[in-house]
Amino acid sequence: MTAGGSTAGEAARLHAAARRGWWRTVLRWFGVNTVDRRLEAAAIRRDHGRLGEEWTAALLTRLPDGWTVLHDLRVPGRCFNLDHVLIPPSGAGLIVLDSKKWHAQRSTTLVRGRVYCGQEDRHVQVEKVAGYASAVARALGVPASMVMPMLVVHGSPVAPGGRLDVSVPGWERMVHVLGADRLLDVLAGMPGGRGPVQPNALVLAARARRVLPDYGSAA
Repeated sequence: MTAGGSTAGEAARLHAAARRGWWRTVLRWFGVNTVDRRLEAAAIRRDHGRLGEEWTAALLTRLPDGWTVLHDLRVPGRCFNLDHVLIPPSGAGLIVLDSKKWHAQRSTTLVRGRVYCGQEDRHVQVEKVAGYASAVARALGVPASMVMPMLVVHGSPVAPGGRLDVSVPGWERMVHVLGADRLLDVLAGMPGGRGPVQPNALVLAARARRVLPDYGSAA
């Protein structure tokens, strides 16, 4: 599945649901365009998520040769989608990358160990990425130390320096929160981020494709 595919489908469903109902239909007959504001707000959040995933996918096409890049996957038996799963040429591990589109006029910062966008606490979204990484490690049968959770932020500037290394309870390593302008440099600059594709990278990529199906496929 392409990046943002499942998110786009969910946004369309929510937009339609926000306008559904006999009394809304009657009001539209009289020229009143009414929607369920709660569902419409949820649909708008999905639209933002879709854009973030698509923008990240476009960036990832510029990675050095040898990277495996997979989009919009799921862990069997779990309800969340994995925006992007990346395997470097070395095959030393894999990256579970979550895309976000946050408010461009508000900085993303670390305040007393928690991630904020402006005044809004977004730390739960960082914790979720660590949970995704843990689920992927279990599904693939690899040590958690081989899976790196990352969150890339579009719009909101990440301060300071475009990168936050965030501690999450229950996860032994840091979760990396990156500004979109830092993503490629960080990935390509990782140990094993450049060079010829190693056999274990091919094995790991094949296992990921086999175990983590497209999110839109039947459960």
